[in-house]
Amino acid sequence: MAHAAPASPRMTVPGRRPDVFGPRVHLAVKVGLPLVLGLTYGYWAAAIRRDAGPITGWNVLFGFVTAFVFAVVFAAVCALAPLLPRELHALCWFVFAGGAAGFLYSQSGASVLSSSGLGLVVGAGVLVMVFYRYYTHEDAQGRRIG
Repeated sequence: MAHAAPASPRMTVPGRRPDVFGPRVHLAVKVGLPLVLGLTYGYWAAAIRRDAGPITGWNVLFGFVTAFVFAVVFAAVCALAPLLPRELHALCWFVFAGGAAGFLYSQSGASVLSSSGLGLVVGAGVLVMVFYRYYTHEDAQGRRIG
């Protein structure tokens, strides 16, 4: 006859998922993710601005400054946005994603109007996606479910 296996105490808390990663992993992701994404974004912006020309010191400096600014703003949005209500939380990601996409597009020599338009389109897509996710994963008071 089959019997159910005893459940661990962490699994018996209703509405709560177990934390499978330790605090060191969370700290590594909290520090490493903005760093890796910032370096990738900075390299991408510098490569677009270089436009198949030679790599210069100013181009490398531009890439590192762009990477630093992106990483700092990304870390700030990741830290501060969850403290806001879902509408403002989604709005933070809209501004961040739209600004990042518009800035990258502007490095290709596109006009300010087309860069702003692309940033608005990308930001609007992120806004809809993020708002839907937060709306479906929070209760009426704004507390996260599960």
